[in-house]
Amino acid sequence: MTETTPAVDLAEAEAQVDLPPLGSQERYDALMQVVRNRVTVRKFDPDYVVPDDHFRLILEAARHGPSGANAQPWQFIVVRDAALKALISEYFVAEQRFRAKAKMKFPTPDYRGLATAPGFVVVCSDMRWVNAFPVLNDGSDLDRMYHENAERILLQSVAAATMSAHLAAAALGYTVWWVTAIGQEEAQTHMRPLLGIPEQISVLDILVFGPPAAKPYKRWRRPPEEIIHWDRYNPDHFMNDAELEDWIKTRRHRVMFKDASKVD
Repeated sequence: MTETTPAVDLAEAEAQVDLPPLGSQERYDALMQVVRNRVTVRKFDPDYVVPDDHFRLILEAARHGPSGANAQPWQFIVVRDAALKALISEYFVAEQRFRAKAKMKFPTPDYRGLATAPGFVVVCSDMRWVNAFPVLNDGSDLDRMYHENAERILLQSVAAATMSAHLAAAALGYTVWWVTAIGQEEAQTHMRPLLGIPEQISVLDILVFGPPAAKPYKRWRRPPEEIIHWDRYNPDHFMNDAELEDWIKTRRHRVMFKDASKVD
C-alpha cells in the first residue's frame, strides 16, 4: 500500500483562515470600496513604470482565486518589454479595423492603448486541465457533454483568478482593462510565438492596468431589482428575442461607453 503525504498541514491551513465576525461589515465595506472603483480605461499614462512588486502583489491575489477541483489551471505572463506590447497590440488593432470594414456595428474600443499600457499580464491556461474535472473520456455523447461542462469549469476558474487580479490592481490604485477579444485562433497564432507559448497553452485574457491618461468615469450598472431573483426566476426580467434585439440596437452603445463623444 502506497503512503501519500498530505498536500497541506491541516492545522497550519486552518490557522491561515482569518474570517471576520459573522455579519460584520467592516471588511465588506473596504472590499466594496475596491469593487466599485475597479474602473475600466483604455488609455494609460505611458510614462509610468509598474514596480515588479506590484505585479507580484496582483498575481498573489490571482493565485488565491477559486477553481474547480482546486486545479488552479492558470499561468500568467508578465510583459514588460515595450516592443512585445507593440507587437501584441498589432493583432487587436487589426481586429478593430476588420470590425469597422465588416460593418459589424459593434462599438469597438480603441486597442492602440495596449501598446503603451504600463501593466500587461497575459492570462493563459492548458486546456488539457479539463481532465481534472468530471469526464468519461470514452468518446460518447455523454462524454462530450461532460467535456463541454469541464471547459466551462476551467474558463470560470481562470476568470475568477483574473477577477481577483483586477481587484488587487484596483486596491493598489490602478485603473484596469480586461481584454477578452482573443478567442479567435488568429489571436493565438499571433501571440504564441511572440511569448514562447507552447501550442497546448491557450491565451484566455489579457489584464492591462496603470494610471489613467484621463480622468476615469464609472460606467452604468443594472439596478439590483433587474438582476436579483428570490426563490424563483422572475419572468418580468426575461427579454424575448425582439426586446433583446432592440436593447442591443438602441442601448448597447450607450452603456458600453459614456457617450458617443467619449469612446475610450
